[in-house]
Amino acid sequence: MLWATNLMNAIALNTAKIVTPPTARERFARAARCLPVDRPPMWLMRQAGRALPEYRKLKETYTFVQLVQNPELAVEVTLQPVRRFGFDAAILFSDILVIPEAMGQTYHFKETGGVQMDFAVTSKADIEKLSVERVVERLSYVDKALRMLRAELGDKNALIGFSGSPWTLATFMMEGASVPKYSRALQLFREDPKTYYALAEKLTAAITVYLQMQIATGVDAVQIFDSHGGHLAPTEFQDASGRWTDQIIANLGGKVPVINFSLGTHGNWPDLIASGANVLGIDWQTSIAEARKIIPAHIAMQGNLSPVHIAESTPEVVSAEAKNILEAMRGRPGHIFNLGHGLTPAAKLENIAALVETVKGFK
Repeated sequence: MLWATNLMNAIALNTAKIVTPPTARERFARAARCLPVDRPPMWLMRQAGRALPEYRKLKETYTFVQLVQNPELAVEVTLQPVRRFGFDAAILFSDILVIPEAMGQTYHFKETGGVQMDFAVTSKADIEKLSVERVVERLSYVDKALRMLRAELGDKNALIGFSGSPWTLATFMMEGASVPKYSRALQLFREDPKTYYALAEKLTAAITVYLQMQIATGVDAVQIFDSHGGHLAPTEFQDASGRWTDQIIANLGGKVPVINFSLGTHGNWPDLIASGANVLGIDWQTSIAEARKIIPAHIAMQGNLSPVHIAESTPEVVSAEAKNILEAMRGRPGHIFNLGHGLTPAAKLENIAALVETVKGFK
């Protein structure tokens, strides 16, 4: 009866393969490709730093920029939330403004909060001075940090790289600082589109080589943050922002999944769907159930709990709101659980813990 024994062993082996849960890295990779998973993978925008006491302890000794530019420190901050909460993915601790800095426009964070750049880009001459040629060289600290993270995470957790979009970076660069209202880039786009296009073209080239560098380190996905996309009228969005992000995604050639997170632009679903992104981020202002009806089944969806709940609600409310989103996405392959925008410094640790427990327990 040797054949029967062999058959039973084969069945047992195949069964073990079916019931063995995937690693967090596998879960994320499958969801990003709209393949079935045991539960939605999860990570949170701005999960590294901000609310964590271990991060605040480091900030007593180091500035934000020092943490970003020191690979060992950036690795530590990146891993802190993964250690504490067990997220499926780690996202590099960095900032979208490393691109302008690598092009020649240095930035720092003010003691009172917000970003200050050494100068504002206000003319054609300023744009001409910006250089794409040495972006990868000047951002070698990112390359080193990502390689260290890939080695540290191994096959256990996914690793996500990122950049700001050309439009969002342009809004910061032209103001020269964080401001209540970003108006200069919009004014330039409306009054002198040719000059705006010159800036957008340079940024598109710089972001492309930067993300290609990140992909070469072994990241599992890259996210493009178009945090200021909603500042544009729906009729302006594609020309000022969308087309440049589309070009970057095309330049990356599908080597890893690309997540396109464009805040406040749900009126531009057709443009976002056509962007070429594998995953579309859904902000908290949008019903994920309604977005599910619009977004084709081959494009994954990421989101979309309001970060306000993490800062101001109770663990019970956070859990209930998360369950509503999970139920709205039930049966839809390709859901990555996230917030609808980034964590705020006021985020409560007990609420993050409740969120993680809810998502991980979803069946």
